[in-house]
Amino acid sequence: MPANHRVMLTHLIRAMCTHPPPADADVVHKTVEPDWYEFRIRGRLGKSLLAAFPSLQAEVNGPVTVLTGPLPDQAAVFGVLAQIEALGLELLEFRQAGR
Repeated sequence: MPANHRVMLTHLIRAMCTHPPPADADVVHKTVEPDWYEFRIRGRLGKSLLAAFPSLQAEVNGPVTVLTGPLPDQAAVFGVLAQIEALGLELLEFRQAGR
């Protein structure tokens, strides 16, 4: 992963960590459906790399692999981001895709 992408990923993770918990304590205790996320990665990932993301579905769109699926909490999101970085993949875009 190019250095500038590692820096951007590090800033993204730090920004996500700085969000305070909801002010309404009831929100924390409610059961909610997991949010869906989309990760766009440069390149066509093979089966061995896709195996690193068992909870996500993969779709190849030209030179980009899109991983999508529900993640139960912020820790799971960080886990996927860390896995992308550890594998040296280039993250092009990351977004919450709804429920």
